[in-house]
Amino acid sequence: MNILFAIALTTGILSGIWGWVAVALGLLSWAGFLGCTAYFACPQGGLKGLAISSCTVMSGVAWALVIIHGSALAPQVQILSYMMTGVVAFLMCIQARRTLLSFVPGTFIGACATFAADGDWRLVIPSLALGLVFGYAMKNSGLWLAARADKHKLFVNDNA
Repeated sequence: MNILFAIALTTGILSGIWGWVAVALGLLSWAGFLGCTAYFACPQGGLKGLAISSCTVMSGVAWALVIIHGSALAPQVQILSYMMTGVVAFLMCIQARRTLLSFVPGTFIGACATFAADGDWRLVIPSLALGLVFGYAMKNSGLWLAARADKHKLFVNDNA
């Protein structure tokens, strides 16, 4: 079985399940899909990729809260907010020197999700976290399915 087809199949099935789970738990389905996206986009796969994408996405949530709360300290001085955004964006990138924080897009995904949810981190964090787990399940179940189908195909061909 083609790997892309297998991953597409498991992603389709698990996306439908995620939509139901998100609604049932009162989570942000779109933020969960951002978590899935972060896992799929991370260059590392498997549990290492899940750890890296999780750490970067969650650090992005924290950085967004720094910007939100820091900007609120002096709302009348708009230039301060812009400067803070620049400094934090630099820090979001430079933290990639650490392995678990090395996936810079994940950091920005977490921050953007937090901004989009008006800083409601209590809702964003579980939505992103479950989305990351679903992303892991989507990709790895597809890889498993493709490998199993190929193994079955070899077995059938050898016994023909």
